[in-house]
Amino acid sequence: MSSPGPSADEAALKELIADELGAVRDRSFGLTTDVLAEDDLTAQVSPLMSPLVWDLAHIGNYEELWLLRAAAGREAMRPEIDDLYDAFEHPRAERPTLPLLKPGEARSYIGTVRSKVLDALPSVRFDTPDPLTSGGFVYGMVVQHEHMHDETMLATHQLRRGAPALLDPQAEPLQVPGEASGAEEVLIEAGPFQMGTSDDPWAYDNERPVHIVDLPAFYIDVEPVTNAAYIAFMEAGGYDDARWWDPAGWEWRNSSGKRAPAFWEREGGQWARRRFGRSEPVPPGEPVQHVCWYEADAYARWAGKRLPTEAEWEKAARWDPAAERSRRYPWGDVYEEGRANLGQRALRPSETGSYAAGASAYGVRRLLGDVWEWTSSDFHGYPGFRSFPYREYSEVFFGPDYKVLRGGSWATHPLAVRGSFRNWDYPVRRQIFSGFRCARSTAEPATAPAKGEAR
Repeated sequence: MSSPGPSADEAALKELIADELGAVRDRSFGLTTDVLAEDDLTAQVSPLMSPLVWDLAHIGNYEELWLLRAAAGREAMRPEIDDLYDAFEHPRAERPTLPLLKPGEARSYIGTVRSKVLDALPSVRFDTPDPLTSGGFVYGMVVQHEHMHDETMLATHQLRRGAPALLDPQAEPLQVPGEASGAEEVLIEAGPFQMGTSDDPWAYDNERPVHIVDLPAFYIDVEPVTNAAYIAFMEAGGYDDARWWDPAGWEWRNSSGKRAPAFWEREGGQWARRRFGRSEPVPPGEPVQHVCWYEADAYARWAGKRLPTEAEWEKAARWDPAAERSRRYPWGDVYEEGRANLGQRALRPSETGSYAAGASAYGVRRLLGDVWEWTSSDFHGYPGFRSFPYREYSEVFFGPDYKVLRGGSWATHPLAVRGSFRNWDYPVRRQIFSGFRCARSTAEPATAPAKGEAR
């Protein structure tokens, strides 16, 4: 007796998966072989980053491991290259010395993998108790993984020197800033909320399980900290006053010599930034980006505030106090275009006042998109955490070495971020598209110093 065919819902999900696999691959090629010569793909622009050709072949090898071998039960295509593209076997600094696939070979390899994945997709059942394939989880994992590497590729492009390879869209799709909210910060009332998720089919293990967190009342900024506000911190001597710096941050500041966000320099008496090979004045109304956790923490202290905890950020982003439930996105449970600057719509953040329709139930704006937002929290598993489908995605990073970032950036694809999504990195990292907003306890008045004033 033959097995019954897939349900209409499963068939629709498989069609969606095939479309998303195609869309993310177009994006990957648009960041590599479509725009760069072979030498640029094989070069390492920084020890912090892999050669782009490594990222390209790695996404194909990851897809082969999980969608061909694990999900479809097919034989290994290229088992001899598994070690080369295992991110835990070789640190980024040494990857250029490996016998990597050449760009043409990499493109051919990942194309063959994709062809076999699509051939096998109709035979993979999603209505099974296997958590790997149930609800198409492993396919969502692979699509999100490739989008994450695309964002990493964008960081590599930002570090590149020479002629620009990426151009802003001719018809720029970012919103024109609308009416200001009228408040710099909002009060989030004390009380419990539901943090994390247990029913999002494509959520990662570190987002699970949903659990109750009871927080005291706090204030949080309506918008991320802008370039103009950060320049005020710089001009007030913020980089030269140890009072504002975490001890490890002060050591980093002294050893690194940094006195401004990454890619900034003084030109003709004003600040300019290098953005994908072009120099331009720093836009005052955009969120500051390319700052590390230590810089964000120092600014917050100087401003008489602090960075929000991860739980505070998520409550401000997801909790609907009227409905007493958490939303998937700040504005609701369904992703809608025009509510956030996500998906590489432009190669930069939007201006303050944009995307007001993406505000949370509390009126906090631009919590998704624009810049990843540093929080004060170390990266740990939630109560009841279970590693799935492999420890190396989340669990091996737990501990005080990594700080949590939330919300995604302009470079993050909507499929790869939601209100419960958690990112993490070392507190010294600046090549990522990171910024921040501030918070404070209700017992702490906001006492930002005047320009040039020492506190």
